[in-house]
Amino acid sequence: MSDTRFWLGFSLLPGIGGGRIRQLLAHFPTLADAWRAPEAELKRAGLSAKIAEKIVESRRGIDLDAEMARLDQFKAWLLRLDDPRYPETLRQLDDAPPLLYVRGTLEEADARALAVVGTRKATKHGRDVTYELCRRLAENGLTIVSGLAHGIDTAAHGGALAGGGRTIAVLGNGVDRAYPEENRDLARRIVSNGAVISEFPIGTPPHGKNFPRRNRIISGLSLGVLVAEAPVASGAIITADLALEQGREVFALPGSITNKMAAGTNRLIQDGAKLVMDERDILDELDIRHEKRQTRAHTEQVAPANDKESALLALLGAEPIHIDEIIRISGLSVAEVTSTLTLLELKGLAEMTGHMQYSRTQSIS
Repeated sequence: MSDTRFWLGFSLLPGIGGGRIRQLLAHFPTLADAWRAPEAELKRAGLSAKIAEKIVESRRGIDLDAEMARLDQFKAWLLRLDDPRYPETLRQLDDAPPLLYVRGTLEEADARALAVVGTRKATKHGRDVTYELCRRLAENGLTIVSGLAHGIDTAAHGGALAGGGRTIAVLGNGVDRAYPEENRDLARRIVSNGAVISEFPIGTPPHGKNFPRRNRIISGLSLGVLVAEAPVASGAIITADLALEQGREVFALPGSITNKMAAGTNRLIQDGAKLVMDERDILDELDIRHEKRQTRAHTEQVAPANDKESALLALLGAEPIHIDEIIRISGLSVAEVTSTLTLLELKGLAEMTGHMQYSRTQSIS
C-alpha cells in the first residue's frame, strides 16, 4: 500500500469525502495518480470545476513527507477503506470514512463490539451502572466503543478496562490530543488496550460540528448501541437514530421518571428499544455466549496500587468530599492528589460527583 501517503493527502483537502474518493478511484488506477493529475483530468473523473481547482490549489501547500512524519511523532497509523483490516461493519456504510487515523490496535475480536453512549452530565447512579455493566460485558468478550467524553463515555471506557477487555474511543478531533483534556490518562490506557481513532487529521481541534459526524462511526463499528443515560435532545439519541438507520440493535437503560437525564432512554424504551437490566439482556439479544473471564488485569485494576491510592480511598465515602478538603486532610500536594484521584477514577474506585467533589464508587449488585 505504497500510495497510503496520497490517501493522507486527500484527507487533508477540503470537500473530499468518501463519495469523491470513490469517484477518483473509479477513474484513476490509484490515488497517487489522482494526486498528480491536472485539473482537466480531475474534471473528467467527475469532479466539479470548483472542487478540481481547489484540489490543485490546496495540494501545492501540503508536504506529504512531513505529514507522514507527524503520524510517527504521535505513534499513529492510517487505515484505508480498501485495507482488509478495515472493520467490515463500518465499511458497509454509504458514508464510511475513506481513511481512519489510529493510535493503538484494531483486532478481529473487535467485530464483537457494543457502542455505549450517553450524556456528559450523567448522574452518579448512571455512571456507576454504566461502569459495572461495561465491566461485565468486557469480561464476556465484548469490545466497548464510546467517545471519550465526560460522563457516560468515561464510565464505559473505564468499565471495559476494569473488566480486562478492549475498548475503542472515537474522537471528534485529531488523535494527537485527548478531549476533554482530563481524559488524557484514560486515552493512554485505551491505546494500550484497544484504539483511539478518528477520521479527522492530526491537529484537528474538537469543533462542535465534528461530533455528530463521529457518532456514525461509533454506531458503525458496533453490533448494537446502548444508550445508558441521556435527555431527549442529545447526541446519544442521535447516535441511536443512526444505529437504527444502519440496522443495528438499540438498547437502553431505564431511569427514574423524575430524572431529566433519563428522559431520552425511557422514551427509547417506549419506542421499542430493548430494556436492559443486566449484561445478559445484551448478550442474549446479540446471540453472544456468556463466557465470563476473570483476568489478572481486572484483579490488579480494581485494587489500590500504592499507599497514596489507599490513603485517598480511605478518605472517600458515599457522601462527596471536595478536593480541597482531601488535600488538607491527606497532607499530599495538589498534583499528587489530582493524579491519584484520576487513577482511582479510571479503576472505578472513585467518582467525581460534582464540581471537584469525589466519593467512593458504589457498584451495582
